[in-house]
Amino acid sequence: MRRDINLCLLLWTTLATAQPLVLKTSTILDGKGHVLKNRNIVIEDGRVLRISDASEKVSYDLSGLTVMPGWIDTHAHFAVHFDSNNRVEGGGASSKEAPERSALYAAAGAYATLLGGFTTIQSVGAEVDGAVRDLINSGQLPGPRVITSLRAIYDNSGTPEQIRAFVRKAKADGADVIKLFATASIRDGGAQTMSDEQIRAACGEATALGLRSVVHAHASSGAKAAVLAGCTSIEHGALLDNETLQMIASHGVYFDPNFLVWHNYLENKPKFLGIGNYTEEGFAYMQKAIPQMSDVLKRAMAQHVKIVLGTDAVAGSHGRNAEEFIYRVRDGGQPPMDAIVSGTSAAAESLRLGDKVGSITPNMAADIVAVDGDPLKDITAVRRVVFVMKNGKVYKNAAHGVLK
Repeated sequence: MRRDINLCLLLWTTLATAQPLVLKTSTILDGKGHVLKNRNIVIEDGRVLRISDASEKVSYDLSGLTVMPGWIDTHAHFAVHFDSNNRVEGGGASSKEAPERSALYAAAGAYATLLGGFTTIQSVGAEVDGAVRDLINSGQLPGPRVITSLRAIYDNSGTPEQIRAFVRKAKADGADVIKLFATASIRDGGAQTMSDEQIRAACGEATALGLRSVVHAHASSGAKAAVLAGCTSIEHGALLDNETLQMIASHGVYFDPNFLVWHNYLENKPKFLGIGNYTEEGFAYMQKAIPQMSDVLKRAMAQHVKIVLGTDAVAGSHGRNAEEFIYRVRDGGQPPMDAIVSGTSAAAESLRLGDKVGSITPNMAADIVAVDGDPLKDITAVRRVVFVMKNGKVYKNAAHGVLK
């Protein structure tokens, strides 16, 4: 008898958990530039089953909110944090922290990013990212979907042949993408540092191995060399001229300008100042970068460049990644819908995940974010994230009228 009861309970539990989730919505921005009104999102096994007008039993009532695909940050550093002395610490090779402490900070940064509405991030990168990524993927840690380069290539990484070997080892170690610094930091003026031959070696080997290559490039010379070498994305680009932007567009390369990072550095200046190139001169360069980024974004839009959303989030900005939307609309003049698409379907395509995430359509992962307000009318609504779902699992729910 007890065995029969246990079997019935198991069957009942299986049937109960197998029931689709239904999200009731009044406004959906589907991630591809469309607005859907008064639809239900039906979710099964962590994926969107259908978008429906039907009257299924509702699991979560998101009406009155704006519902979007989970946002994607194509350039973050979730391991970079403020230590117990309120000073920046990167969790990298030069870290003075115990590795396990750096890993805990990285996990906290990733979780904060998820609760801020970002269900996928590309971190470029720190060694500790790989362990955090794997624990998130296994379900042992809550966090966004993580793509990481693990490390980066610089001008002092060696000869072209040594750089090719570096790329091969990075892939063998589990890197999802290759990151290289074709130019100096903006704090050091942003001029090209890697030779054209080194850039060709890095991007060429990445392509041969089936990996994408994202390139830190402020100066036009470094960006041009990277485009010609077959890279897949140019990061930052504060000093790019129109000829370079035209080249980026014509080669179908993605462009990831960033605003949040400069504001974050300036807002947290005492916590960075005096470490490495975080000097007064370096901060002056970063202050200058803000209007430069506004200008380059406007010119990139005019050239029809494929623009994606990345924040270069470091210590002080984890969980605040959505501020990037606001800066791009307010300072860069990007239309709100275009900004949202850049952080959803366009970003997904740039990561080669366009068939998995980035839009609310059938068969896509059920990554859902809802905000209080209409970001098409007031972009600051992205600050008011009240619901976050990733792969059909709810991680944040402060929505009204919740039925389950």
